[in-house]
Amino acid sequence: MKNYTITVNGNVYDVVVEEGTSTGAAAPAVPKAAPKAAPKAAAKAAGAGSIRVEAGAAGKVYKIEASVGQALKAGDAVVIVEAMKMEIPVVAPQDGTVASIDVAVGDAVEAGALLATLN
Repeated sequence: MKNYTITVNGNVYDVVVEEGTSTGAAAPAVPKAAPKAAPKAAAKAAGAGSIRVEAGAAGKVYKIEASVGQALKAGDAVVIVEAMKMEIPVVAPQDGTVASIDVAVGDAVEAGALLATLN
């Protein structure tokens, strides 16, 4: 058995995976995961500003273009998301100052996921 910690949409799960041989028949999987509390730092950082910058498509965070405290104009890139081998810039919806960056490079994100906030 192997133990993994997996984060899905901000929820952290400890998962135990049993190794075995496949018989070819699909057996229903019984999850052995229980959610545990999200880290306090992430909870405080999430939603620090009033203007939300959200992913337009599901993908992986490729690069973070802005930093907390940086002034941005509408249309400036905040985060680059990689989806289907394309780099998609996620831009500031309006002028503002970056209040929080809520993702890290390599994070998997769903469409509509909070990436950053602005004030």
